Amino acid sequence: MVKLLLEQGVGPDNTDSNGETPLLCAAENGRKGVVKILLGWEDVNPDTPNGEDRTPLLCAAENGHEGVVGILLERDDVSPDRLNEDGRTPFWSAAERGHDGVVKMLLERDGVDPNKRGTYGRTPIWSAAFYEHEGVVRILLGRDDVNPDMPDTNGRTPLWGAAENGNEGVVRILLGRGDVNPDKPDGDGRTPLWGAAENGHEGVVKILLGREDVNPDTPDIYGQTPLLCATESGHEGVVKILLGRGDVNPGNPGGDHRTPRWWTTNYLYAQVIALLQRSQFPTPDKA
Repeated sequence: MVKLLLEQGVGPDNTDSNGETPLLCAAENGRKGVVKILLGWEDVNPDTPNGEDRTPLLCAAENGHEGVVGILLERDDVSPDRLNEDGRTPFWSAAERGHDGVVKMLLERDGVDPNKRGTYGRTPIWSAAFYEHEGVVRILLGRDDVNPDMPDTNGRTPLWGAAENGNEGVVRILLGRGDVNPDKPDGDGRTPLWGAAENGHEGVVKILLGREDVNPDTPDIYGQTPLLCATESGHEGVVKILLGRGDVNPGNPGGDHRTPRWWTTNYLYAQVIALLQRSQFPTPDKA
């Protein structure tokens, strides 16, 4: 049908109301045969972006269509590392979606920067770590030119993102690297442990506390410790784990002078209150 229409004089590079060409639509949906036909016409631009500044290669990479990606990468007039207005490259999008095959294909191309920052200053490994794509994380860590500890614009590293999202497998992988700081704070002074504690990720909290180079009682710039934010959010399991450490002070107040005990009293977390009452540390006067 595509061949017939082209032979009847239908424009092969016409766009719809969203600026999408037939090639982009075919690439986005993995129509390898149609992509080949369209690229056979001289007046088809294989790198034309749509109204959202997404090229055929980016769309194919984002959806994991390895066959289409391979065809497009054979063209000299396709930019393999183009950064669009949303801060996405084809490689960044493939890493974020966990498409191992596409990631490997793009890494074989010269000119593809595996550390290129995208949305919010996040690198491909940052996005892969956050969305728990262990395969992509392992591929990237196997390269000497990938920085596994590069922070985003908020100062949060790939480990921070994985810890915040409760991705235990990725956390273990990253902690196996000697060049990853397990206690690196973000722009607000919040460590990966802080992020895991705030969101109630008990497994990640246990993993991080197993490290000697992780301070379990580090406050952020507002004076909130991992214990304080876990208590405020009512994460009883995390509170219990943290209180099992002898170096965590439940009487340590935050920037507003409210202690973990203050929060539990005022929000009626009865079980958490019991845990705090069994602790050995003295508690300063309530705010």
